[in-house]
Amino acid sequence: MPHTDAAAVALARDGDSEAFRALVERHSRAVYRLAHRMTGSPQDAEDVVQETFLRAYRQLGRFESRANFSTWLHRIAVNCSIDLIRSRHHRETSHDAADLEFADAANDERTEHSPERLMLSTEVQDRVNTAMASLSRMERAAFVLRHFEGLSIDEICQALGMKANAAKHSIFRAVRKMRVALEPFVES
Repeated sequence: MPHTDAAAVALARDGDSEAFRALVERHSRAVYRLAHRMTGSPQDAEDVVQETFLRAYRQLGRFESRANFSTWLHRIAVNCSIDLIRSRHHRETSHDAADLEFADAANDERTEHSPERLMLSTEVQDRVNTAMASLSRMERAAFVLRHFEGLSIDEICQALGMKANAAKHSIFRAVRKMRVALEPFVES
């Protein structure tokens, strides 16, 4: 198994299916998390992951080796997520808090919670879901990439194909909307 993405991409371009499998294994969880945050649905996220890697495989010849593979893959995943969202005829709906996978640690069953804390947590997650659904596609994409994936403004610009000012403005609008939606839960 190749140790770097660049080596795996080079081998995959030459037809090595194991090298591409290594890329899938290395990046599928991150792509799933991104897709789930953007679509709000585990089933849609799985579809986005499959479509992302299918497109990546078909477009490997167009990947520029000097670029970061994960950034390129993020852009494909964002585009697949946006395509899926556009294809829906109805607005995104809220999903059960149990559907969300914010982080592996959040799913740790050993943590004990009081009923009040669980109720507040569910209420906060519902409010976050509603606020996320109210964002435009670009606001949501930029917000997820910045605040969930930790990408830099330059990486977001690459991933979304936008200029720095547009990316910053999308993130700013999303943060402002999220603050308003979550204000009741923030202590002054």
